[in-house]
Amino acid sequence: MAKLIGRHLPNIPWQEPEGTEKLPVWRYKGNPIIDRFATKNSNSIFNSAVVPYEDGFAGVFRCDSRSISMDLFAGFSRDGIQWDISDEPIALQGACPEVAKRDFRYDPRVCFIDDRYYVTWCNGYSGYPTIGLAYTFDFKTFYQRENAFLPFNRNGVLFPRRIREKYYMLSRPSDNGHTPFGDIFVSESPDLTYWGRHRLVMGVIKGDESAWQSTKIGAGCVPIETDEGWLLIYHGVINTCNGFVYRMGCALLDLEEPWKVKKRTKNYILGPHELYECVGGVPNVVFPCAALTDAATGRIAIYYGCADTVTGLAFTTVDRSTDAMDEVR
Repeated sequence: MAKLIGRHLPNIPWQEPEGTEKLPVWRYKGNPIIDRFATKNSNSIFNSAVVPYEDGFAGVFRCDSRSISMDLFAGFSRDGIQWDISDEPIALQGACPEVAKRDFRYDPRVCFIDDRYYVTWCNGYSGYPTIGLAYTFDFKTFYQRENAFLPFNRNGVLFPRRIREKYYMLSRPSDNGHTPFGDIFVSESPDLTYWGRHRLVMGVIKGDESAWQSTKIGAGCVPIETDEGWLLIYHGVINTCNGFVYRMGCALLDLEEPWKVKKRTKNYILGPHELYECVGGVPNVVFPCAALTDAATGRIAIYYGCADTVTGLAFTTVDRSTDAMDEVR
């Protein structure tokens, strides 16, 4: 029996599975929890990240406007389900003007380390995608740091604590388009500015042994610490005759050497089956970006983007997710 390491979160959003549920992850019956038009100028709200904050929750949301510009917006919730999202994008402060110049911002993750909340996202730098980095104490004022990596890169996800006194970040090197390839790497930093010691974590699986992740993969939620390793919920992609299909899987990484994979799912744990996951701006997508955890019960609530249009909520437990994995050969 695996155990979550971390805080007790008694107000975690939760819904028990139906007795007929076969997959290790099940959907909230009220999905989608955030509609595409939840702010005054949004065309879609998806691929967003939330964390516990004070006596409720806070988050950073990807809201594409009706002109289809991509930017980040802050929001708050009492219960993790009903959200009040700002109508105005986050105004990042403190960065060098060259880095602060906005091209596009999308797919944020949020991670609490030490005394503040760090935000990572896909940041446009001179038209190229790389990993943006900022921090906040209150989700009202955000301070931007230097970009973490050279272009081209996406899916930058920080580990929630230092490992051997160093910061670690997962990422997926990419290209400048709708990347038809991608493996997950991890990088180390002493100060969140200079990154090195890059290591391959895991790659795609070619052939039909696990075809849902045969084209590209990328880190999703901030890694979840358990007594058996880091639980990583990630996305995998297959290229079909009707385009890319995004599904959700999980892996278990070594606690002290997180580039070492102990277990990994052969079968996906959630795929686009419902109408709101299959129809939208980009059809057939489930894209995990955040997870809330309750160490006392082992419960995990996953926030995920649906068809690049709306935001969904799903549930699992630490035991269900680890039981879904196979030993890495």
